[in-house]
Amino acid sequence: MTASAEAPPRRGTDSRPGAPSGLRKDIQGLRALAVTLVVLFHLWPGTISGGYVGVDVFLVISGYLITTHLLRKPPRTSHDLWAFWARRLRRLLPASLVVLATTAVATRLVAPSTAWEEISRQIIASTLYVQNWALASSSVDYMDAGAMSSPVQHFWSLSVEEQFYLLWPLLIFFVTWVVHRRRTRIGAGGPGDAAAGDLSLVRLARTLIGAVVLLSLGISVWVTAVQPAAAYFITPTRMWELALGGLIATLAGTGARVLHGITGALLAWAGIAAVLLSAWWYTSATPFPGAAALVPVLGTAAVIVADSDHHLSPTALLRHRPVQWLGDVSYSVYLWHWPLIALLPYASGGDLGVLDNVVVLAATLALAGLTKVHVEDRFRFLRPQAPVRYSYQLSAAGMVAVAVLGSVGWTETEVRNEVAKKELAAVEQEETPCLGAAALAKGACTVAPDGEVVPTPELAKKDKADIDEDECFPEGRYDQRLSCSFGSGGTKIALVGNSHARHWLPALRELGKEKGWTIDTYIISRCAATDAKQEFDTDKKSEDCHDWGQWAQEETKGDAYDLVITSERQSAPIDGYSRADSGPPATEGYESYLSTWAEAGTNVLAIKDPTKPTFDVPECVAENPDDLEECSGSPEEWKVDPDPLVEAAKNVDHDNVSQVSFDDLVCSSDRCRGVTGGVITYYDSSHLSATYVKTMAPYMAGPIERALAKGD
Repeated sequence: MTASAEAPPRRGTDSRPGAPSGLRKDIQGLRALAVTLVVLFHLWPGTISGGYVGVDVFLVISGYLITTHLLRKPPRTSHDLWAFWARRLRRLLPASLVVLATTAVATRLVAPSTAWEEISRQIIASTLYVQNWALASSSVDYMDAGAMSSPVQHFWSLSVEEQFYLLWPLLIFFVTWVVHRRRTRIGAGGPGDAAAGDLSLVRLARTLIGAVVLLSLGISVWVTAVQPAAAYFITPTRMWELALGGLIATLAGTGARVLHGITGALLAWAGIAAVLLSAWWYTSATPFPGAAALVPVLGTAAVIVADSDHHLSPTALLRHRPVQWLGDVSYSVYLWHWPLIALLPYASGGDLGVLDNVVVLAATLALAGLTKVHVEDRFRFLRPQAPVRYSYQLSAAGMVAVAVLGSVGWTETEVRNEVAKKELAAVEQEETPCLGAAALAKGACTVAPDGEVVPTPELAKKDKADIDEDECFPEGRYDQRLSCSFGSGGTKIALVGNSHARHWLPALRELGKEKGWTIDTYIISRCAATDAKQEFDTDKKSEDCHDWGQWAQEETKGDAYDLVITSERQSAPIDGYSRADSGPPATEGYESYLSTWAEAGTNVLAIKDPTKPTFDVPECVAENPDDLEECSGSPEEWKVDPDPLVEAAKNVDHDNVSQVSFDDLVCSSDRCRGVTGGVITYYDSSHLSATYVKTMAPYMAGPIERALAKGD
């Protein structure tokens, strides 16, 4: 997010010493406003819930300035293209590489080891300017504060811009080639013909850019409706915002001729109002970008088109030196603010308070000022006569160096994990008598050992049921119908539910090997098997999830299985209800669903979702290796969500429907621990680790076998 291309000179340019020369004061002010909105949104999201629209302001400005530059000096040869890209590299890369390198070092010093691998991946993606696609592929929700832990997540917008800078000159190059070929074919060559050629170039560019705006806007509206998490990041849904800025550039001067005086001032104020209102009214629930992005985007466009210097226009306020300075350093402010916000809690040991936010703000401005002077400006211009290839050589060297530095945490984690896997295998083979759940089940064991824990916190983050997720576990694609089978025994058991059913699979597979069970899975991410329709971020997901539940029931009901085991967490609200009010309708939906199973003769066992922590357990263990009690709490302190599935099972009056709780294998009567019997209990903040569930297997056998007996 830069909006930092060369800007055209304008009338009334401030010539005072120290003022940025040749820059439109209104655009500099828009930059300052945009970065202020973003920073305030990240520091105090409750104050300005839609501050993320500052990114959209930057995108429009970038498209306008870059297109203006390209139309003034259209690329006519391959050398022109290489020279343009070289200028972009010199302008944007040095500061971003400095921030990425600093972040890589700071991550290794202050962040828990559980975060190193993921942050390393994102640093590499940011260095290569593909961070937006990396986040889209991992389904990160930008509005979800819990997902915004990476200190380089904000590089997604820089990646969008760099991809635009790569493609946009090619479009203008194509336009230039078409116009030149037409002029050559008709034999034009006089000054008048040259002027006509320039006019033709602008007209053709305007047509093509307009087509890009319409196509990309249509894609943005559609993808936002069907895949909102990915839509926020990917280039096709954002290109129209940059292209709209380019479209304005093809109308250069129109505003100054038509919207002079008070008319232009009013249009500019209307544009500022649109940006501010969207920042104030929009929330994390607003479908974005899509059609909602039109408000801040068109507002920004209005300010640029107005180009107003009237004494009643916003420029009268935006031209003040502090505002202009902030606009001048806005790129570096954007680069620095988020790593400080993301990493400071690790260093301070807690959430950011008011004083912390003030420190972050002051540090951001100081670092931005230093970076602007000593990095941005220093590398922006080549020495006279220096070959263009120098820019590419230095850029490649810098990117490789930062990518290597960024990969250190990833590599170290991989090495540690390989060692940890061997240690874990050795512990499991030793058949330690008080390992994991045995420490609670036997009662005479030490539940919080002084020695090493297994798996290590880094490995625990990946300690999930071992299944092929592409073949067995749809992630956000509820229109898929996937089922997998484990074992080949004569007793057939179906496991139905979402990820909170999946975390029981390791125990079921262990028991299956011992007792001759075949385990078939009908599991999916978040979606619940119920008659009550859940509300997801799109109507299609809600419909597909409900249909998936009906399919899973149809596949498992009657005598298809000796036992159906179901377990879930109601993580999405019931359609038409808030999450807080979803309990009763969720229970009703499960009662209906369980009754259909029972009436068809299905033998069903509902497993209660266990008490869970309010924090990421592996991260806590990594941060407190010498004081594991920091990662524990009373059952009341840990989160005990109502389980509508189990409540429904209690309400259904049918012998074939039973329910069980294994909470006593996770918590003692007065304490829940992140490490029990030397084993990390959860791989995140709600899912039991596969290693711990395996240790629960011997104590789960009895209730499951009793449920099986009901079907005989």
